Amino acid sequence: MKQIIENRKAFFDFLIDEKLEVGIVLSGSEIKSIRLGKVNLNDAYILIKNDEMFLVGAYIATYEKTSNFVLDQTRTRKLLAHKNQIQKFSRLTKTKNYVIVPLNLYLKDGLAKLEIGLGKPKKLYDKRQTLKERDLKRDLERVMKHNKPNTSFN
Repeated sequence: MKQIIENRKAFFDFLIDEKLEVGIVLSGSEIKSIRLGKVNLNDAYILIKNDEMFLVGAYIATYEKTSNFVLDQTRTRKLLAHKNQIQKFSRLTKTKNYVIVPLNLYLKDGLAKLEIGLGKPKKLYDKRQTLKERDLKRDLERVMKHNKPNTSFN
């Protein structure tokens, strides 16, 4: 499994309760761009319509060596999941104020897989707490790095 991109903004903006791995319907040139890592999921979201899932707003760059068949870079792409999973996610988004967001994009056995998460939007104080924890962790790592014991035997 080779991770291509992680949507850090989703983990900052949402409290993720449940995760699901889904497939993506792509063209040949899009999978080549994904293998090169030319993807952005920051403004992407998942839409459910007629018991089908769609990835909206994800940017996949055009492959340089593509012939004159060029697709829109931010087009809506269909996601592949089981019907009962789609219905469960749809039911929770309609009743419990959940949002479905893309979390990670990776290659598994040569196929592009997308990990999506079902989460609730964070409140402002939750985001502040996340920032505080991140700063504390960074400061602790910095202190530990500078206070390393000298292990040379001279």
